[in-house]
Amino acid sequence: MDENEVRALLDRVLAPWVRALSMTPVKVDDESATLTLPFSGELRHSGGVICGQVFMAAADTAMVVAISAALGGFKPMTTVSLNISFMRAVRKGDVVITARVLRMGRNLVFGEVELFDEAGKMAVHATTTYALLD
Repeated sequence: MDENEVRALLDRVLAPWVRALSMTPVKVDDESATLTLPFSGELRHSGGVICGQVFMAAADTAMVVAISAALGGFKPMTTVSLNISFMRAVRKGDVVITARVLRMGRNLVFGEVELFDEAGKMAVHATTTYALLD
């Protein structure tokens, strides 16, 4: 999928509040998807760090893009599980998200997502399972 196809996908399938995160594609191929989550102070909670909910939405979004690329286009799917570990607080800076399809089954897709802070250190790690609905 090229950048325009990814942007069109995000515009078409995401809830408005997730679109408002303004994630942009960096690189997408049939094995992985890398997106950037631009920093905004509005993403931080009262403790001064970016909220976990933001990272969960970013991980979920990147995996939808990775699965769509692996399938050759978007197909209806739903998140079955999203297991996430917050390893490092992120207070500022853009975050790079890379999602990889680990196994594509007939009905289930298993994946892994890593989110890196502006220094290139892993801040969040997630494993995912999606059900293909078609």
